[in-house]
Amino acid sequence: MGPLLTAEVLEQMRGALRARRERVECSLDLKRSLTTVEVSDLDWIWNAAHFPYPDVCKQRTIYHWGGTRFEPVSRYASSLIKLVPTDWGPPTFEIDGIKMLPTSRVSPFADAERKVGLIEPRGKTILDTCGGLGYFAAWCLQGMATRVFSYEKNPDVLWLRSLNPWSPAEDERLALTHGDIVAAIVDLPSRSFDAALHDPPRFGIAGELYSQDFYTELARVLKPRGKLFHYTGTPNRLTSGRDLPREVGRRLREAGFAVEPSGDGLLAVKR
Repeated sequence: MGPLLTAEVLEQMRGALRARRERVECSLDLKRSLTTVEVSDLDWIWNAAHFPYPDVCKQRTIYHWGGTRFEPVSRYASSLIKLVPTDWGPPTFEIDGIKMLPTSRVSPFADAERKVGLIEPRGKTILDTCGGLGYFAAWCLQGMATRVFSYEKNPDVLWLRSLNPWSPAEDERLALTHGDIVAAIVDLPSRSFDAALHDPPRFGIAGELYSQDFYTELARVLKPRGKLFHYTGTPNRLTSGRDLPREVGRRLREAGFAVEPSGDGLLAVKR
């Protein structure tokens, strides 16, 4: 993977130039590690390769090396999808300016660690319905899950994931499928998973992932006493009075789960 730049890293290089230092220690992988970079007025050198300083390095943007220049880690098809830096290091991503992961009070990577801990992954076969950047899958592997079956519908999210050093590398225990879990789940065997993680996009984007039919399928593919963590957040509660966690909890109970609140989501156990 080539170097990744942010406005913060570029300023560290420029600060070294102003101080007339020839080298600076910084991170080129979003704070996963530190490395030493040689700086000069013309360019900077890393791993014996020369790189130009980008003309512009915007805040809230991550840049990757495209071979001839640094380009934003973003794509626009039907919507604008981009990788966004955080104070913590592990990035989040946005779709049309809407953050897909919590970042205001905790690292999105650490947040995933807490949620994965709720399903106790050790020795389990786990369904990860909406893979995103892969943070759930990464902690399942760290937690010694036997297998993780992860689905991600959006090809642009998979591209972001390929450039994100915090996303999990290929692993024989991780099966990542580019596909829609709503369509795929009907073909999954009954009682084939010990646990599931469900972190869907907001209801207005993907209402089918909050439907009674989908929750019934989740219950079908889980073994008895299988655990499910479902992220809900509290969208529109202040503006519309809608209580999405309550609605989701009611549907999960109808599907055959015992449900209790847990942070910004629900922890459910198949009865």
